[in-house]
Amino acid sequence: MATSAPPAQKRARAGRPPSLAAPRERILEEAAKLFARSGYDGSSVSDLAAALGVSKAAIYHYYTTKQDIYDAIILGVLSGLTQTVGQEVARADGGAARLRAFMVGHARYFELHHAEFVTMLIGYSGMALPEREDAARLRDGYEQRLRELIAQGVAEGVFRPLDVPATGRAVLSMLNWMVRWYKPGQGDSAERIAAGYFDLLVGGMRA
Repeated sequence: MATSAPPAQKRARAGRPPSLAAPRERILEEAAKLFARSGYDGSSVSDLAAALGVSKAAIYHYYTTKQDIYDAIILGVLSGLTQTVGQEVARADGGAARLRAFMVGHARYFELHHAEFVTMLIGYSGMALPEREDAARLRDGYEQRLRELIAQGVAEGVFRPLDVPATGRAVLSMLNWMVRWYKPGQGDSAERIAAGYFDLLVGGMRA
């Protein structure tokens, strides 16, 4: 699956770089945990610096503002999700197997990047332009790929004729609503839950 490259990083302020391995990634990882726990407005660069054990100037060496950090998290999770799920689908054979690979791959990525997903799905509309436009292109491309998988299954006779866009929305609604209640490490894995969703969709509820 073709993926859209995230936009180039904005020029950050001059400052002493933090003494961290993979500093950009560590900053985004810790910021996602902070945003997921306290929300965007309830978080500050000072809080982030304290969590990382560095100065604010060290963070500003890589990201000019808190908004830049927030936007980078969302663009990163959309890019990673598109690429990872695309690889899962490419390894599957047949309409039902491809849809299952999409759903299970989505859930697996969600579980591994839970804080980033919470940040994205709860606060997507708070992005700045043009980053929001970049995110919309990634999101729309991802949704279109799902619709193509469903349409291919219909064409193969694996699925009955159905409303492809509505079915795609139903699949994503089931998967994305997990962000409201799922807690990593508690109960079934997200992957197992998504597999159950797939069985319910394809098999229905009839005995």
